Amino acid sequence: MNRSILFILLTISTLASLAQTPVKKRPMTPKDIYRLQTVSDPQISPDGKWITYGLSTVDTTKDKRNADLWMVSWDGKESVQLTNSPDGESRARFSPDGKYISFVSARQGATKGQIWLMDRRGGEAKKLTDLKTDLEDYVWSPDGKKIAMALRDPDYADSAKTKVRKPYVLDRYQFKADVKGYLEKGSVHLYLYDVATKKLDTLTTGLYDETSPVWSPDGSQLAFVSNRTEDPDKNQNTNIYVIDARKGATMKQLTTWTGADNNPAWSPDGKHIAYLRSTASSNFLMYDQPVLAVLDLEGGEPMLLSKTLDRPVRNPTWTKDGRTIGVLVQDDRQSYVGQYTYPEGKFAKLTGGNRAFSNLEAAPADNWVALLSEPQTPGELYAIENGTPRRLTHVQDDFLAPLELATVEGFTSKSKDGAQVSNVLYRPVNGQAGKKMPTIFYIHGGPVSQDEFSFDLTRQLLAAGGYAVVAVNYRGSNGRGLDYTKAIYADWGNKEVLDILGAADYVVEKGIADPDRLGIGGWSYGGILTNYTIATDTRFKAAASGAGSSLQLSMYGIDQYANQYENELGTPWKNTDKWLKLSYPFLKADRIKTPTMFMASEKDFNVPVAGSEQMFQALRSLGIPTQLIIYPGQFHGITVPSYQKDRVDRYLQWFDKYLKPKTL
Repeated sequence: MNRSILFILLTISTLASLAQTPVKKRPMTPKDIYRLQTVSDPQISPDGKWITYGLSTVDTTKDKRNADLWMVSWDGKESVQLTNSPDGESRARFSPDGKYISFVSARQGATKGQIWLMDRRGGEAKKLTDLKTDLEDYVWSPDGKKIAMALRDPDYADSAKTKVRKPYVLDRYQFKADVKGYLEKGSVHLYLYDVATKKLDTLTTGLYDETSPVWSPDGSQLAFVSNRTEDPDKNQNTNIYVIDARKGATMKQLTTWTGADNNPAWSPDGKHIAYLRSTASSNFLMYDQPVLAVLDLEGGEPMLLSKTLDRPVRNPTWTKDGRTIGVLVQDDRQSYVGQYTYPEGKFAKLTGGNRAFSNLEAAPADNWVALLSEPQTPGELYAIENGTPRRLTHVQDDFLAPLELATVEGFTSKSKDGAQVSNVLYRPVNGQAGKKMPTIFYIHGGPVSQDEFSFDLTRQLLAAGGYAVVAVNYRGSNGRGLDYTKAIYADWGNKEVLDILGAADYVVEKGIADPDRLGIGGWSYGGILTNYTIATDTRFKAAASGAGSSLQLSMYGIDQYANQYENELGTPWKNTDKWLKLSYPFLKADRIKTPTMFMASEKDFNVPVAGSEQMFQALRSLGIPTQLIIYPGQFHGITVPSYQKDRVDRYLQWFDKYLKPKTL
């Protein structure tokens, strides 16, 4: 008996010792891409007790991501998996009575996504629709009897007998787009679906798109967005419309701004609509920033609540009592939650800090739900009560448990012309204090975007490879005011390059970066700026340019930006000198001395592969070390997990070759 007790005590002691032993941390590797899960699309139940969300994971056997639906209780104590299928499910929505959850899936071999319905208490989901065309959006009516849908016109170009697609017949100004491909006639229209009878009634028809449907609180009308100018491809002049929710109804235009009006949201009493309005009233709005506007449906001019804030706002959401409108504000590397009282227009910053919020949803009692990402934590779901975030999900715990991540901090650099630029620095955990490090400048795309204090997988992986990594919010980025964003208008590759070089000067001067081991790279506009930078300055010893372009004159007509080009630069046959000036990385390629790897996606209509092919051919002819990597079947954004891993592997191999001498 004594021996048994002693054995038990020793076993308990050993187990306790093991439990207290910390898990040995390791640097992140590109294989960790397969482990990262992504939380998306939170939706709150009508009673406020549950939140659904999508959870995307990698299926390594199929080399693709698959999304399932989950639900977490408001107190965060219960978590329920709602779906678990290889087909993927998305866009979960509670029925207004809270008894059912609908979602979209192409299950059972369907070629189009259908709406499915499940009892939230459990049981198998049932297919609700049998749509023959693409479902762009859907929303329940307040009484739960109907569903408004935005459906794209069917494509009749495939031969039923031979399965061979007929030739594309194109006559649109905007005749191609990334992912969508070549654009023929085909619009998005609104339909009403009766849940009980399964009857589908057409609400709108014609040549124009009608998108973003939102029900009025009493269920009598739908607000939506449409551009009904003579040629919508040539401008971004969207407006807010309303239409009675019945077949044969006539739509009514509510806004008349000649810029863009989007994202309508009804007030709970149905008397007002909050929406986002562009600052400028022009045909091209890339360098603009949205302003929160509220329209009184009884008449009068809209109230522009955030006009003086001079920061882009998004995701307008009314509180349940209709007294407050919540927004997400992008401000100098942060994305925080703010709110405006209505009609007073008083603004308050609800919760912020060095982190980034997204997907804001209103909860009962003036609370909120949002996704929150921090520099060392990928996105998780949070409740926000009295301005204080409270974590609801712990999806990322297993991912983070074995990892040693780079530390992240901000710094401000000064460019040659005096501009103050906000940047983010990633310091590798294996870097030695006081020792200058090989440093990679990884440049964001857009250009109207910003690097934030949020989890960045690519930069963390580069840092795990032993590099300091710098993210530069060059002029053209948002979060610093409208003038800062518009500073590069029709002047690409000038001020942005000054800002990148100014940030490089800073980290070298501070003893962070080894001036003889600087690298640069990026994707999309980040790739374009990589090309501009290495054609301007030879200090970078290696570069990786992804989905970029340099001979801008050759991009006209082969990418999706004709409207931007003609409004910002003018037509090539009239403003040839301007186009040639902006094409200097190619036309002066003989100035480039940096070994550069070019990467592109085979089916990219955003920045077509020709942009990378041209620069590769130029450097290959000039005898500069170069390589061209093309990812088969991919669009502008790479989605195949093995290709995502391959890209980072190749970044590290290329930079290691030129930035890490073999003696190290």
